[in-house]
Amino acid sequence: MGELFTVEFWDYFGPLLLAGTRDTLVMTVVSTVFAYLLGLPLGVLLVLTGDHGIRPHRTLNRCVGWVINVGRSLPFIILMVCVLPFTKLLVGTKLGVLGAIPPLVISAAPFIARMVESSLSEVDAGVVEAAQSMGASTLQLVWKVYLPEALPSLILGGSISIITILAYTAIAGAIGAGGLGDLAIRYGYQRREPAKMWVAAVLLIVLVQIVQTVFSRVSNRIDKRLK
Repeated sequence: MGELFTVEFWDYFGPLLLAGTRDTLVMTVVSTVFAYLLGLPLGVLLVLTGDHGIRPHRTLNRCVGWVINVGRSLPFIILMVCVLPFTKLLVGTKLGVLGAIPPLVISAAPFIARMVESSLSEVDAGVVEAAQSMGASTLQLVWKVYLPEALPSLILGGSISIITILAYTAIAGAIGAGGLGDLAIRYGYQRREPAKMWVAAVLLIVLVQIVQTVFSRVSNRIDKRLK
């Protein structure tokens, strides 16, 4: 581990570390955006069509719930291998940052849907009923009641979702996705250079702490219950 304090180590590994951090951030941010584009509507649909929702529909709710549960049940690395042909068809490659994004989105979207469902289920039914009594449409209830009222919880859920996707990017490095996970495996494990593996691992921990801290503070600032 003494090599960590040498100029040669950082001259060689520093640029690789910067590139790996950039790739990890790109995979995380892009995958989170697309996963929320899929997961948020699914979560809203689960709440609206639930037994106590404003548009109950048991069959639709169970079908959507079943699909989400199947998606959540598959271990990420198995899912990533299974969707390789689809990934190749969609983005033109199975490797690198681009190759990691489709499986990251597919894996994270069901998880996000359940997080959104949990957050929206916490909204006070009285607030929803009051808006309904004033003639609010379903779309208005979603945009002006459910989402605003659940925003602090949604933000906390967002931090958990981002951290989960960040962890998935490290797993994706096992099959050539790039990023910090790839550096830890290729340089730290395969080449038996533990210092490089630990540096990559510490950077991932730092990123997780930053995400958690920022999202927790934002959630606390907008939570009306804490004012």
